[in-house]
Amino acid sequence: MSDYNKLTEVKMKLAQREHKPGKRSLSERIPPGQHLVNHLPILDLGIIPELNTANWSLTLGGEIHAEQTLNWADFQKLPRQNLVVDIHCVTTWSRLDVPWAGVSASELIRMAQPKPNVNTVVLHSADGYTTNVPLNILMDDDVLLADTVDGQPLPIEHGGPVRMVVPKRYFWKSAKWITAMIFHTSDQPGFWEVRGYHNDADPFKEERFS
Repeated sequence: MSDYNKLTEVKMKLAQREHKPGKRSLSERIPPGQHLVNHLPILDLGIIPELNTANWSLTLGGEIHAEQTLNWADFQKLPRQNLVVDIHCVTTWSRLDVPWAGVSASELIRMAQPKPNVNTVVLHSADGYTTNVPLNILMDDDVLLADTVDGQPLPIEHGGPVRMVVPKRYFWKSAKWITAMIFHTSDQPGFWEVRGYHNDADPFKEERFS
């Protein structure tokens, strides 16, 4: 078994072992089965891409009217947004009041001009990871392409220079090292979704596995 497959198997077992169905929330902000942490744990596929602000770019493609690729300078010219949100990982940790800064996903969607029948966006990462998110979820005002966390540039181990942050979904939907947003007219399950993770990933419904 390759190191890549071993890491995938370990993460799935971790999520299954640590999750205790029916566990009550500590508060209304903490979904069932979660526990609080005061830091950002590092979880990925074990592949850290050689990515930085000089070679990073974001492609908007698929069923849209304005295909384009933005480099770091282009991205930095877009309207900025600061958010403080709670995040929840399928491996049962939650961190509350995390400060992020970056560009709202809705701003990138506006630039892309999706065709009327688009309903899904697949997020592509520099390590080969993908995940699918409904277009209407990405349009929420708390969804961000973040380049800053805790007041500092986003570190590479946490998905820098830019990652997606989708607070209303388990954190595997918040793709690290995002390099493309591809718009589709039908659902396109991503890396974890085809391996048994729930397609919707709502933490308050405990949508961990399909």
